[in-house]
Amino acid sequence: MDSAQAYGYMLYFVSLMTMGGIYAIMCLGLNIQWGFTGLFNAGIAGFFAIGAYVSAILTTAESASHLGGYDLPIALGLVGAMVVTAVIAWLVGLLCIRLRSDYLAIATIGIGEIFRLILKNEIWATNGARGIAKIPLPFETLSEPWNKIGFMLLVLAVVAVFYFVIERARLAPWGRLMTGIRENEQSARAAGKNVERFRIEAFVCGSVLMGLAGGLMAHYIKFIGPGATEPLTTTFLVWVMLIAGGSGNNRGAVLGAFLLWGIWSFSEVLTGRLPAELAVKAAYFRIFLIGLLLQVVLQRYAGGILPERRPTTNKVA
Repeated sequence: MDSAQAYGYMLYFVSLMTMGGIYAIMCLGLNIQWGFTGLFNAGIAGFFAIGAYVSAILTTAESASHLGGYDLPIALGLVGAMVVTAVIAWLVGLLCIRLRSDYLAIATIGIGEIFRLILKNEIWATNGARGIAKIPLPFETLSEPWNKIGFMLLVLAVVAVFYFVIERARLAPWGRLMTGIRENEQSARAAGKNVERFRIEAFVCGSVLMGLAGGLMAHYIKFIGPGATEPLTTTFLVWVMLIAGGSGNNRGAVLGAFLLWGIWSFSEVLTGRLPAELAVKAAYFRIFLIGLLLQVVLQRYAGGILPERRPTTNKVA
């Protein structure tokens, strides 16, 4: 292996870790909603898109093709993405949080698609199908590959911080209450708990992480458009990651994100070697491969690779 090949493999590894980290943030958010509280959010793509576009608009230079020109620091752009996502998720929660199971899934996937279509068609704000380009990248002034390595370390640090915070919350009375609501909502109500308020809290907290992941993705690829917010890669894939890794287990959420993204990325390399007549079917082959892997995992590990483990405590929530 010569130095050029080694350099290429190193960049590929950095890309895998960066994208895996971004998906890990989304999986942790979905784990708060589904794994802890049993909220079936099928509109991940919508909250991801909101975070991505808000951060892009706040941090890009002035442009005649889209809303912007605020040229704010990237940190403020990401905070803005989280705040806007939180407000919208709160409003959605007020409307939908009383719905159960499949009804909530139908409502959230519909609302998520509405958000995506609004962002796609409001050309004055988002440049429509052409998207927003020239989004600043953290550590952009560093020479390559240090700029990419710096961003990877930033993403992994964000994953570590939120993993620590969410894990502490899971073991706290708040987390045990969320599990109680998921397992037996009527008992939680009988104990005097405001179930709707706690469900909205979980929905907002999870959606904020999805918006943050969208902002990080926009800065990483330096572009955001409708193609980057497709439900296949920002809803379906995140659900597969969480279920395969272990719903209700934060370590499982992180493991599933890195593992499935590695397989998804490697499958792109494999499908790129297919004959020309089969190349048009590459996307379907990748979906089939991920679905097959999920079936194999669930046949062997019913609760995912790292299933949920209940904390043992005598404390009352």
